[in-house]
Amino acid sequence: MKIAEVLKKDFIHTELTSRTKGDVLQELAGVILSERPDYHPGETVNILLEREKLGSTGIGDGIAIPHGKLNIIDALAVSFGRSQEGIDFNAMDGKPVHLFFLLLAPENAAGQHLKMLAKLSRMLKDSTFRKNLLEATTREELYRIIIDKDDTC
Repeated sequence: MKIAEVLKKDFIHTELTSRTKGDVLQELAGVILSERPDYHPGETVNILLEREKLGSTGIGDGIAIPHGKLNIIDALAVSFGRSQEGIDFNAMDGKPVHLFFLLLAPENAAGQHLKMLAKLSRMLKDSTFRKNLLEATTREELYRIIIDKDDTC
């Protein structure tokens, strides 16, 4: 599965307004689910925070890949957000997180969910890719950097 199938340009935040873990999760989930009448921000954030209790999705190097399964969606979706200042996300290395990819999956999409997590992790191991994401100035530029990187993975 290609990231272009699950990440829309509208799902990209060039600069997150949130400053806390819960607010980041709500901001990133909200861009994916905002048009759904059955979307409850608090419930969605609780699902994502429950996943965080199993172990932080802040994987180090300024990266977090929060993820969760929701029964109100029927297809995988990814949003991206960036914080130049950095946000405390209880990352494994103890450092602030600057780059966030939030993955939402339907309840029955374990295989796709895991494959997309693995793909994002592989992409984010590349320090040049991370640097390019931090230096991009527009939503379109961020989208192109992500899609181009996906084409090489």
